[in-house]
Amino acid sequence: MEKYKRYYGVFTFLVIIAIAGFVAYNLVFPPYQNLQDLNSQIEQKELDYNKKAEQKRNVEAQLAKIKNSIVNSGKKVYSPVDSDLGNDTLFFTLYKDVIEMVHANSIRIKSMEYSYNPENDSFVKFGKDIYFVCEINMELISNYTNLGKLIQDIVQYPYYIKIENVQVKPYAKDKKILISNVSLRLYAHTAPDETNE
Repeated sequence: MEKYKRYYGVFTFLVIIAIAGFVAYNLVFPPYQNLQDLNSQIEQKELDYNKKAEQKRNVEAQLAKIKNSIVNSGKKVYSPVDSDLGNDTLFFTLYKDVIEMVHANSIRIKSMEYSYNPENDSFVKFGKDIYFVCEINMELISNYTNLGKLIQDIVQYPYYIKIENVQVKPYAKDKKILISNVSLRLYAHTAPDETNE
């Protein structure tokens, strides 16, 4: 035992160093690991923020494009008098005007369906908080001249109405009579807009 006594100091020193290293590791490593985790989270949040900012810029660019297309058309989007109107009454004026245009041109309505906010519409996709859309699908019976006048009336209408699709086929028993499928999209602001009037 005497011969190992001289190594007692070295052994004690090594034990103290090992304990100090263990304590230092346990005191320093967890905060360091937390710091690394926080840095990773910050980097991820910055990436998410940049992605959201890019998406926001894209939406704003699409809205600007939509607004420019309306301005360039020389039309305005219908703005309701009251923002608390329901879906049906929000479009009442536009809907009534379309029906009147159809009847004024001596066209019969065989069937009519409507739906709100079609998902493939740019207004719905990029401006759902600003615009509301009603799609009308009509099956009409007319002659060529009256259908042409209806299309002309819709184009000259002061509010923005998009002619989405027109399919025309002659009636089998009388080629002068047309069976037409006309799809229109009516647009309105979701709230009264004083600048639009």
